[in-house]
Amino acid sequence: MGENSDLIILQMNDSHGYLEKHHEYFWKDGKQEYKEVGGYGRITTYFEEVREENPDSVISLDNGDTIHGTYPVVQSKGNVMKPILNRMGFDAWTAHWDFAYGPEHLIDYAEDLEYPLLAINCYHEENEELVFDPYRVVNKNGIKVGVIGIANTIVDETMPDHFSEGVYLTLGDEELPGYVQELKEEKNVDLIVVLAHLGYPQEVKLAKEVEGIDVLISGHTHNRLYEPVKVNDTLMIQSGCHGSFIGRLDLKVENESVKAYDHELVKIDGSMKPDEEVQRLVDKATEPHREMLNQVVGETKIGLARDRAMETTMDNLLLKALIEASGAEMAFSNGWRYGSPVPPGEISMEDLWNIIPTNPPVSICKIRGQELWDMMEENLQNTFARDPYDQKGGYVKRCYGINVYFKVENAEDTRIHEFFVGDERLDKDKVYEACFVTTQGIPAEYGHDRKDLDIKAVEALKKYIEKREVVEPAIKGSIVPI
Repeated sequence: MGENSDLIILQMNDSHGYLEKHHEYFWKDGKQEYKEVGGYGRITTYFEEVREENPDSVISLDNGDTIHGTYPVVQSKGNVMKPILNRMGFDAWTAHWDFAYGPEHLIDYAEDLEYPLLAINCYHEENEELVFDPYRVVNKNGIKVGVIGIANTIVDETMPDHFSEGVYLTLGDEELPGYVQELKEEKNVDLIVVLAHLGYPQEVKLAKEVEGIDVLISGHTHNRLYEPVKVNDTLMIQSGCHGSFIGRLDLKVENESVKAYDHELVKIDGSMKPDEEVQRLVDKATEPHREMLNQVVGETKIGLARDRAMETTMDNLLLKALIEASGAEMAFSNGWRYGSPVPPGEISMEDLWNIIPTNPPVSICKIRGQELWDMMEENLQNTFARDPYDQKGGYVKRCYGINVYFKVENAEDTRIHEFFVGDERLDKDKVYEACFVTTQGIPAEYGHDRKDLDIKAVEALKKYIEKREVVEPAIKGSIVPI
């Protein structure tokens, strides 16, 4: 549609602080290819080109998971990104990992941006008032658009406690109809756009339940939607992760509804010249760390990626390093989605920081067999719950030293079919030694004699790789659907 569009929505979601170009994986004939994509300079160039070609028609939205995930960004608590984000000119954003430095920091941070953080579902504990604005009305090309934000609901459920100190979050499904009505009846908007970070399954259900949503901009689950999905009368898009793609949705609007649309999942590649000002800011943010990040620590025979729901090569490398650092017989970490892949070849310090940018201490505990069983059942429920609203977190918890065989389709607490520790069937009465990183690896209610060791995750990875020089953390079959 291009210049004939009444409205163009540009989406960036789950960029996780990937300011620079990086490797991303692509599937072809059942195998993975790795290509260099992304970069905030390139994204800005694309935004500006679309704006120049379509004056007063473009709304650019950011689903969050923005100011956390890479070394320069995490070390500055996202502050190096402020001038970059303001230069990019978003109209609104919402949040998830952006809470990682605490809600007070996020509140102050949002005030320094030239566009609002929107969330209808984040409340102060002390007075139950909204922490952020619930919506923004944007006027483009004579069209009034109401943009409603929904932050990720698991911030105060499965994330570390400091993410939500003093605040709580709801799913937002109960609040949303009221805001849709308010925007339609009191603000007289022509279109309703929901900017959400709940996850694709949850947002599909939300679109089925709530009337009046014209467009739902989806986030959290890193889906690459090459075509928009229509749920009842709602158009949905989601656009990958790490800033590797930008979603573009062209709309033809008549009589307060979408009459026609066109969509493109735009790959941010070398055909785009970086915006000079943003690239200067990116270089300024990364240059102080470049020498350390470029340090080569070894090499990998296989690609390291977080590309699968059950088990990944990237996390197997992390877990093997944790076991060696702790001497435990099994290891656990969260089923994170973020972390750009590492192609076969050299592994740098930057790759290690991208694997686990929070760099938590390696922790150990004693844990009974029954607790292991219960913990894995809980995690499988959080991942594969039949009701999308009950799904919490990322992929299946990452494990090494155990083998779990399970039925995806079974009901809650009945999925595990077989459970082994090493070569032995799990003994529910036995106490095992386990290592982990963060309470997302082993939640606080499981295990006892918990202790942080005097080594952190990045150092454990570095030592493990340097000792071997070449690693090959292949898929082992730790978590197997049957």
